[in-house]
Amino acid sequence: MRIKIAFLLSQGVLLAAGAVSAQEDWYPWDGDWYLKVGGTGFVGPKFEGSSNQVFQAAPLVSLGKPGSAVRFSSRNDSMSYALFDEGSFRGGAAGKLIFKRDGETSEDLEGLDPIKFGGEVGGFAEAYPTEWMRVRAELRQGIRSHAGIVGNFDVDAFVDVSNKIRISGGPRLTAATKKYVNAYYGVDAVESAASGLDTYSAHGGLHSAGVGAAVNWQATEKLELGAYAEYRRLLGSAADSTLVRDRGSRNDLVVGLSATYRFDFTVP
Repeated sequence: MRIKIAFLLSQGVLLAAGAVSAQEDWYPWDGDWYLKVGGTGFVGPKFEGSSNQVFQAAPLVSLGKPGSAVRFSSRNDSMSYALFDEGSFRGGAAGKLIFKRDGETSEDLEGLDPIKFGGEVGGFAEAYPTEWMRVRAELRQGIRSHAGIVGNFDVDAFVDVSNKIRISGGPRLTAATKKYVNAYYGVDAVESAASGLDTYSAHGGLHSAGVGAAVNWQATEKLELGAYAEYRRLLGSAADSTLVRDRGSRNDLVVGLSATYRFDFTVP
């Protein structure tokens, strides 16, 4: 079994705080805070569209203020900060880190241009149409890793089966522009000669659709354990890429476990 330590902070970090107060003598860093630290281990594809599964590990870090209006959060959420918060509707800035993808990630990628370390920045909006459902959308622009725009739309229903156990799940949808899809799935003439793959020019549109589910257990006041599964099927130009057709799979499945511990502190 291969263990790949992938510091996927984009999936593991959530900065959740309320909107900035208008009080003149109040600073957003004052008051009570919590810091959750932990990790997750999961089995998933080596890269988007890979048919090879590998065990990976990633850190989980969450920073926020107790009493925030955040009712629900998902491992799919990008790092985010609420600039306005009206209880049933929140919105603000969002971003995620993108880590390098090259021939060292998988031999199937040898000869293709690497995806450089970088990130995506943009915004998010989420609403609670009912007490047991959250709808969230994100739109992010790539920086350095790619020059495209990526959008996510997720719906999660959640129910507390006890005061310690929560079950959640729902559909996922991702769309992306041509520059993003070409960076990950396109194969130009030079790459074709180096990799052996046929040339392929991708276009934008729907990228993937899927569904996810999770179970979270508040084992103690500060220790939280979780189990999750996410299935995604590549669509459109991503699914038709010669990389996916010849060396990969349109179906991605991630199954994992997580654990976090909460530390409480006060900033005077």
